[in-house]
Amino acid sequence: MESFSSPVGLHRVVEPAGVLPQAAYRLDPSPVIRSDEVRVAVEWLNLDAASFRQLSEKHAGDGAAVRAEVLGIIGDRGKMHNPVTGSGGMLVGVVAEVGPDSPLPVKPGDRVATLVSLTLTPLVVTDGLAGWDGRGEQVPCAGHAILFARSIVAVLPDDLDPRLSLAVLDVCGAPALTARTVRRYDAPTVAVLGGGGKSGSLSLVAAARSGARRTVGVVPVAAERDRLLAAGVASDVVLADARDPVGLAAAVTGVLGGPADVTVVCVDVPGCEHGAVLATASGGTVVFFSMATSFAAAALGAEGLAADVTMLIGNGYVPGHAEYALGLVRQVPGVRGLFEDRLAAD
Repeated sequence: MESFSSPVGLHRVVEPAGVLPQAAYRLDPSPVIRSDEVRVAVEWLNLDAASFRQLSEKHAGDGAAVRAEVLGIIGDRGKMHNPVTGSGGMLVGVVAEVGPDSPLPVKPGDRVATLVSLTLTPLVVTDGLAGWDGRGEQVPCAGHAILFARSIVAVLPDDLDPRLSLAVLDVCGAPALTARTVRRYDAPTVAVLGGGGKSGSLSLVAAARSGARRTVGVVPVAAERDRLLAAGVASDVVLADARDPVGLAAAVTGVLGGPADVTVVCVDVPGCEHGAVLATASGGTVVFFSMATSFAAAALGAEGLAADVTMLIGNGYVPGHAEYALGLVRQVPGVRGLFEDRLAAD
């Protein structure tokens, strides 16, 4: 590496020169840290839902092939950056070394979760992912990762299972941004596409606690509907394919009596943009919190529908988002149960 150190990690970029680490093709994951960096001994990776789905579908559920491709990506790029979805995930590990000039609030021995994407985190895996069968998003592994001065990291709480904390922190930007958006309205109606998933269920709870007068979880299959109803985290739950714009809008308006004031997209498959716009009231807001979203399709679709909606990109960061999401899981048994059931199934 060059002698200078950049708080955003420019010194770790191998190619192409001049871009930030997230946009780089390859990073330098050398374990030797600069004065403002932190090295973490990795315990778990959490692949983001869109990336894992794409890899699993590509290999027809063959876990060994998925594992081999993840290893190949990390080995080639020095980070976990799915070339198809453009996404990665996040990780949990133990702080091994902290540079004397690092501003991050961690010390050696802290068990932490990174709140920045694996697509910009220098990463080395040393165990060949031998403990992972390639069939779930959570990936036990050994190796190391490097955090920059501008990275975001959270010390894991002692009162929650680390795997539960990891699952929550992986999507903690979604409920925080949902809450902020809902508070801009006077008792709005809120529809969450993919309401049965991690980010979706947390967003439903966040909406209700932030003043929504009615929340609707949209799920594609009856089993998810039944689980969401049993959890009691939504006012209503409807069955609809989020990729069917007309069917989705009809399902949402049918239960609400009109389009939603706020629509949150947490579906990890492409093709949900037009339905989300169509299901949202004039003057409303659509929050896209999915790496499967085509933002060109969203913008052009809204234009083509003459839809006067504000569209927000959920970038995964809102100040205080980690503690907010963990607090929801601590305080709402229904949403905690959904997460624990998902972890048990994995």
